[in-house]
Amino acid sequence: MACEEILKAVFPFLEGTDLATCMIVCKQWRDIARDDYFWKCLCSKKWPSICKRPSPPTVTYYKLFQNFHKRQYRRAVLPPRLSFNDLEFYIDIWTEEKIIFSDVVPGPVLQKGIWIPPPGICDVLRFHLEGPEYKMTLPVEPRFTIPLCQTVSVSVLVGRKDANKVACIIKKSLFDYIDRTAYRALAFDYLDFSSPICLFVSGVRAWISLLFMDHNNEGALDVFGIEMDFCDAANSEDEVLWLLDMLDWK
Repeated sequence: MACEEILKAVFPFLEGTDLATCMIVCKQWRDIARDDYFWKCLCSKKWPSICKRPSPPTVTYYKLFQNFHKRQYRRAVLPPRLSFNDLEFYIDIWTEEKIIFSDVVPGPVLQKGIWIPPPGICDVLRFHLEGPEYKMTLPVEPRFTIPLCQTVSVSVLVGRKDANKVACIIKKSLFDYIDRTAYRALAFDYLDFSSPICLFVSGVRAWISLLFMDHNNEGALDVFGIEMDFCDAANSEDEVLWLLDMLDWK
């Protein structure tokens, strides 16, 4: 059997990276490996429906595979125009109509990594707080206890000291889910944006959690900390600052 016939019999069974490597062996291998039939075979494994077309949707199946077979790396985020030094957060928490927590929190206090959780918290919550997702945390001093029979709500505004403007992160939302495996009570709200870039963006949520201790008390939550994140859309400090910069500031 001729060398060319052997290559044409073997190439359809190769993975894309191996077939691409064959293209740099020599001119003969490159010319054979560039046959779009082999790349159609590869595309049919990943996207069978697209290969039902009489012709490829792009110039060639080779081009289709080259563009989409690998997950694209995230592009670097430009440095944000805001910093946490420019911000302060206004956090208010109610049970029924009674205020149980109200504080003006400087931006740097909420930054990741500046607060070490107290000893005695459960392992699941510790692993969550030490995880790679970007989270802003705040110790609650003094701690407070919330009876489970009461409705608890929260509002969060953020102020820009550089522009004397305020935006809403969370309108008076309820802590309507209690995760007893991770010892968190959660509330969320959808963000409002003013930037024209965000006119077609919806569903970006701000999450806020009450972190509580495990004292085998089924009737109340012993709250020792607050966590806020935007993990739907922002998972680094720069991304969070860009997200806040695009809020509807008034």
